[in-house]
Amino acid sequence: MADPSSYRPRPGEIPDSPGVYRFRDEHRRVIYVGKAKNLRSRLSSYFQDVAHLHPRTATMVTTASSVEWTVVATEVEALQLEYSWIKEYDPRFNVKYRDDKSYPYLAVTMNEEFPRVQVMRGAKRKGVRYFGPYGHAWAIRETVDLMLRVFPVRTCSAGVLRNHQQKGRPCLLGYIGKCSAPCVGRVTPEEHRELAEEFCDFMAGRTGTYIRRLEKQMTAVAEEMEYERAARLRDDIGALRRALEKNAIVLADATDADLIAVAEDELEAAVQIFHVRGGRVRGQRGWVTDKVEAVGTSGLVEHALQQLYGEERGDAVPKEVLVPALPEHPDAVGQWLSERRGSQVSLRVPRRGDKKDLMETVGRNAQQALALHKTRRAGDLTTRSRALEEIAEALGLDSAPLRIECFDISHLQGEDVVASMVVFEDGLPRKSEYRRFQIKSFEGQDDVRSMHEVVSRRFRRYLAEKDRTGEWIGADSPEDTPTTAATADGAGTGSTADTPADPRPASVRPGEAGGPPEDDGRPKRFAYPPQLVVVDGGGPQVAAAQRALDELGIDDVAVCGLAKRLEEIWLPGERDPVVLPRSSEGLYLLQRVRDTAHDFAIRYQRSKRTKRIRTSPLDAVPGLGETRKQALIKHFGSVKRLKQATIEQICEVPGMGRKTAESLVAALATAAPAAPAVNTATGEIMEENDGGGTT
Repeated sequence: MADPSSYRPRPGEIPDSPGVYRFRDEHRRVIYVGKAKNLRSRLSSYFQDVAHLHPRTATMVTTASSVEWTVVATEVEALQLEYSWIKEYDPRFNVKYRDDKSYPYLAVTMNEEFPRVQVMRGAKRKGVRYFGPYGHAWAIRETVDLMLRVFPVRTCSAGVLRNHQQKGRPCLLGYIGKCSAPCVGRVTPEEHRELAEEFCDFMAGRTGTYIRRLEKQMTAVAEEMEYERAARLRDDIGALRRALEKNAIVLADATDADLIAVAEDELEAAVQIFHVRGGRVRGQRGWVTDKVEAVGTSGLVEHALQQLYGEERGDAVPKEVLVPALPEHPDAVGQWLSERRGSQVSLRVPRRGDKKDLMETVGRNAQQALALHKTRRAGDLTTRSRALEEIAEALGLDSAPLRIECFDISHLQGEDVVASMVVFEDGLPRKSEYRRFQIKSFEGQDDVRSMHEVVSRRFRRYLAEKDRTGEWIGADSPEDTPTTAATADGAGTGSTADTPADPRPASVRPGEAGGPPEDDGRPKRFAYPPQLVVVDGGGPQVAAAQRALDELGIDDVAVCGLAKRLEEIWLPGERDPVVLPRSSEGLYLLQRVRDTAHDFAIRYQRSKRTKRIRTSPLDAVPGLGETRKQALIKHFGSVKRLKQATIEQICEVPGMGRKTAESLVAALATAAPAAPAVNTATGEIMEENDGGGTT
């Protein structure tokens, strides 16, 4: 625990202009980002007597070991820079809102030739118009089903669209009038796009004008005695009115606003947002957060505005934002919102009338969300804490292992040997710090040597980051890359982050061998040590990991292994394993960590194998898919034997016709020698090995 006076800036060093400041810990990790209208006044408040600080602020300043700041011209620039740095560094002491659920949106893919209406979740895509969020996906589908009668826009997937284009006949929706059937040319792309734009206009709140236009058309065709057409228009109007009834009318027709309410206690806060468009509640969402910094309602509102509109532009930012309390600097925040919308945005607290009544409704929803969250989280926090305590007790640790790293080896009969490293902090996966390794120092099926190598590489990098004095030790392998998890359920899958090549010479590139160290606060690849290293395997793998740490002189990191066969915990130098009860929360957490590392390693190994299989001569045969390739290899045993087979013998394989067999024989006869589709040495199907080892 650091003394704040040890890194307090000297008098006169801090400017009195607007700016953004960063507190860093002993590992140079950014732990807090803040902004101030007057940097000198704000930062000085952190360096008073610790006993007089708010407990959470005191924890932050004693965890930090340095502070730095960046001067900007205006408060608006400070707000923008603060948001950018919070997104980049993910500081542990900043308020971070978490969606209390994944909200579905009604999306219209205007970036396609024939725009499609569908339900979407997750990150927003460019060229797609979104409406919502909605509480339930079924509510979107009911609304769309009613509106397709009036706006018959495509709802099928790209594959279904191509299929019916090839068949030359529409799907069922096309026959019953709920799709304009652009797949068979009933409407031109321009006409279909116009339908999609009308659909978007109606969903955006311009409903009254469109309904009045349909009513005039109905009256006109009735006067011309086209009663069937008039009846259809009458039914269309009824369908639109039923769709509108699903969203209660709460405010005047022209109202375009977001209402934000906050419910909080000493430890947590919940935020609820109602999206009102055209006087109707078009969507609702909510966030919850731990109050890791000393922040009041005004601060929570400001953070919520950054979270809500930080990535939005144009009409996604409403004309009016109603809040329970104004931010500390409302003029700067209002200007920032106006710049993002491109026109004036009103930021205010409703005092009377319908808007105040609706704000009270939003506030009640926030209170309920906070109560529900606390009910759910109580068991979750208790479980995780108990799991960490059980692990510490079983392994004889001085304290609970708040950071756990797990390593696993995967290969295919000794080929394409790879390793994975996953990180759990406070019992939860830290996916941004997952790593993967390619083992290159030797060939063959040797899980023990592979484990020694990967643990050595990981902690050599840690020591290099810890002891940097102007020179930086470069990467052991280009495969030691950060990865971003592609799933949200903790399954531990991921993909290598694609980064553009730096045109500068290695001698001047930060982070390169011989280059200057990275000193911008970005998390380094292996900068933070764990309290516990878990390896997937038994005694030999544990001994290899411990030997790697001993060789590097690291004696403050515990090591254990979890063997799959009996789920026993192995410790270095111990002849007998530690056996936890099957119902133990500690064992469950270790299993989850081990299984996450295993899945991550297998995924990487399969991706490398797929690249190698692509060189198979079978790939050159037209019409030969993966299923028939596998059937051929299974039937003949190898590509070599397949080349010796006759057309009649190939036709005996299930799914192989004579024409395809003739093409296959011709392709294999002319193909140059290449790596086979399976084992490069024997051509036989190989079984995966996860490198877990046995006891």
